[in-house]
Amino acid sequence: MIGFDVVIIGGGLSGSSTALNLSKKGYSVLIIEKEKFQDYKACAGGMASSMQRFLPLDIKDSIESKIKNVEFRWKASDNVTADLTGESPFWIIKREKLDQLLLDESLSNGAHIIRPLLIEKIIKKNDKWEITCNNKIKYIAEFLVIADGSQSKWASHLHLGPRKPKFANTISLRLKGLGEIPRDAVRFEFGFIKYGFAWAFPLRESLNIGLGTFINNGLLENQAINKQVIRSFGFDDFPNKVISKKLRIWNGFHSINGDKVLAVGDAASLCDPFLAEGIRPSLISSFYAAEYIDQCLSGKEDNLNLYTKKINNIWGKSMAWGRRIAQVFYRFPRTGYQLGVKRKTAPKRIAQILSGEISYEDIAKRVIKRLLTKSES
Repeated sequence: MIGFDVVIIGGGLSGSSTALNLSKKGYSVLIIEKEKFQDYKACAGGMASSMQRFLPLDIKDSIESKIKNVEFRWKASDNVTADLTGESPFWIIKREKLDQLLLDESLSNGAHIIRPLLIEKIIKKNDKWEITCNNKIKYIAEFLVIADGSQSKWASHLHLGPRKPKFANTISLRLKGLGEIPRDAVRFEFGFIKYGFAWAFPLRESLNIGLGTFINNGLLENQAINKQVIRSFGFDDFPNKVISKKLRIWNGFHSINGDKVLAVGDAASLCDPFLAEGIRPSLISSFYAAEYIDQCLSGKEDNLNLYTKKINNIWGKSMAWGRRIAQVFYRFPRTGYQLGVKRKTAPKRIAQILSGEISYEDIAKRVIKRLLTKSES
């Protein structure tokens, strides 16, 4: 048996950033990751620059583009553009670079990672976590962090988050070149995807493209529509290599901690149910996970309950309204686009949400009332 202060299941963005925050505080940390190294992370890469404050290192090497404009379109026309305020408040990062940067820094601060390694069993024994893996070694931890993403097996097993998680269906791909997307702009394409939208986020020399459907378990199997979306971004055809993924989205206020265990990022069902933003909640939850584990290990707190309260307060309240907007907007998408996007102040508000300046709570009541009134008339 090998003992650690904290064992983290999952070495992606949430796991590596939690490990970094904890290792910086001097704790012994082990990351258990089931995958080998990944060349490509299926992620749009959009990140509010304000999130830098939740990371104890400079991430400039992972920044590919600094965004000045957010473009909205309805079926490749009816364009609306919003200017982002401030000094480059929205970045496009290359996820594989950011994840590796965080992991390398945590390792340099004393954290350990074992990969690829499969966990076979987790039990609580003598007030400590005992993790049995397929290498026949048992790892002991005072605290356990679940960070194994949207396909998390262990979050549900340990009763963290919603009993029945809700998922968005997504397709992600990366194409060489930028097509018709400006280097300093991101584009949201509505109208093609039922119950959802498509997006294009520029890297230095390639484009991250995604398609997502967010309510009613909508599917993305219509190849003709998918090709239309790709062409609208300035490319000739839909490529063969795509990644399909179920994205675990926010679905109500639930406890995301237990006795000496908590979940972070996608495993905690924190992904934005309207715009599919996942980086911001991953970094926020990882930061506070480390803060409250530190308080428990140092004797300042008896349990991790304040972690759930904190995340529900600073993220969940906004997502509760984001979910309501999504449920109305995606059921009446044309009305939603006309009244929710083309309205004079709307694009700027969406841009401010992306950059972290305001929350859904700041705009939701007016938006929902407007959409419902129009759709029922």
